[in-house]
Amino acid sequence: MRAPALRLATYNVEWMNALFDDAGALLIDSSLSARHQITRAHQIAALGVVFQALDVDGVMVIEAPDTSPRRATVTALETFARHFHLRARKAVIGFASGTEQEIAFLYDPDRLIADHDPQSTPETPRFDRTWDLDINADGRAEPVAFSKPPLELRVQTATQTLRLIGVHAKSKAPHHRTSDAEFTRISIENRRKQLAECHWLRARAITHLTAQDNLIIMGDLNDGPGIDQYERVFGQSGVEVVMGPTQPPSLHLTDPNAQMALRPGLHPTSARFWLAPRQSYFEALLDFIMLSPNLAAKNPDWHIWHPFNDPKVTNTPGLSAAILTASDHFPITLDLP
Repeated sequence: MRAPALRLATYNVEWMNALFDDAGALLIDSSLSARHQITRAHQIAALGVVFQALDVDGVMVIEAPDTSPRRATVTALETFARHFHLRARKAVIGFASGTEQEIAFLYDPDRLIADHDPQSTPETPRFDRTWDLDINADGRAEPVAFSKPPLELRVQTATQTLRLIGVHAKSKAPHHRTSDAEFTRISIENRRKQLAECHWLRARAITHLTAQDNLIIMGDLNDGPGIDQYERVFGQSGVEVVMGPTQPPSLHLTDPNAQMALRPGLHPTSARFWLAPRQSYFEALLDFIMLSPNLAAKNPDWHIWHPFNDPKVTNTPGLSAAILTASDHFPITLDLP
């Protein structure tokens, strides 16, 4: 069904790069993908089902295929879109990350014009540069660099101009630890890095909010209020840093899912992971679409395409299974009047 107004989405596709060869062709075969015990053919087919069901005007693809001297994100994504006959069939990226996981925007060129438009001010440089920040509050500024530079877009619709920032913040998960002390050390270092990236995003957001731009920050912040015990070391989550809830209302960013997570009680989730020590799955809210006050005032609809909790998904044959097969994250859509 055609989106009622403007439908945007954010979707972290786990290791999408592993589904393409160097020429950008889909690897539809029985070899295992980077998803645990799932073949490339099964993951690709599942992604086709999900993207067709989303039917978006534009989607911020997190963990998009790699851009390097041998590979091209745009070629791979546009090949994927042609294969599944998607409306959103034109791709744009910004600064390549060097991690084989890019941030890209796949959109319908009949509805949108999207251009990479990186910003820079004397206070906050471009996201592919470094920024000096005293994240330790020790009186000494340290250079910060993004693991994956956010994608800044100028998006023109038939009626308005939007500023979109796609983000994939630093993961806080320790890897290859050798001891409990090492686990703690790496966890704190990773959270410090993730928070520094969020402060940089917040600084850029303030520039746009002060100018009353139509701003949308969307993607995977790899964080959520109360998601781990190390948050107490720094006093707040990266999500709270970016949203700015303690600042004047004109400088707030709005995401109702994040706001629910900040309060006691039931919390939405957007990702599902296997926890090997517990031999079970756990869920977390990691993905967000944050709006400036002028866009939030339009009363848009945020929607997490949850494979178990969303009747629109569970009542559509095959869609729950496809979402679970396609990625460890669930898509989030925004219908903007």
